Amino acid sequence: MTSAVDSLLEVARSPLGLLGITLGGYQAGRWLQRRTGEHALAQPVLVAIAIAGVAIELLDVDYLDYRSATEMIAFWLGPATVALAIPLHKQYDRLKGFVVPLVVAVLLGAVASITSAVFLARWLGADRALQETLSAKAATTPVAIGLTQSLGGIPPLAAVFAITIGIFGAIAGPTTLHLLRIRDRRARGLALGAVSHGVGASRMLREHETEGAFAGLSMGLSALAISLLLPLLALWLW
Repeated sequence: MTSAVDSLLEVARSPLGLLGITLGGYQAGRWLQRRTGEHALAQPVLVAIAIAGVAIELLDVDYLDYRSATEMIAFWLGPATVALAIPLHKQYDRLKGFVVPLVVAVLLGAVASITSAVFLARWLGADRALQETLSAKAATTPVAIGLTQSLGGIPPLAAVFAITIGIFGAIAGPTTLHLLRIRDRRARGLALGAVSHGVGASRMLREHETEGAFAGLSMGLSALAISLLLPLLALWLW
């Protein structure tokens, strides 16, 4: 009996086992989402993180080993992000007369995101490294990691902040927009994509195709805007 248990644990600790746990966690999140009628709190990414976190803790797996085992998932995030351009192409006509407001909103949103994070962290007593780490929170995770590293912040923590913001935005964003009486589907998608990147875009795609399309566009433009503006604002902020 002990031998069988040891064998199962060894399989679970293997790269294939860890990959299966991660994918199984996400599918469990999808199942929970369907069973709860698409409840905002039933985010598949959040469920997958919880299940994977508990699993690697119980299995005593080092995070670097887990990260290496699930590299395939990280690789496919790139093509999945690019695929968000497909619904945008179908909404091309909705861009007419909206390009200038869109660009202005993205630029102002990027500046507001960077400066508000830095000043709030500074007001709460955070050191410079944590301020630099928080400054790129609204960018996609790979961009946030790269920018934080170039500034001298803490890249792993930047990834945590970016993912946390994405999940929180996907949970609370649509309700917040509704309470603010923002009805334009382009504006709704633009707002959530700017702060919640991939997770938010995925949520908005389930809300409406137009919202998902503009969330995907906003995600890419916001990452670009933050990449360009953060090095310039850093000269003033620090």
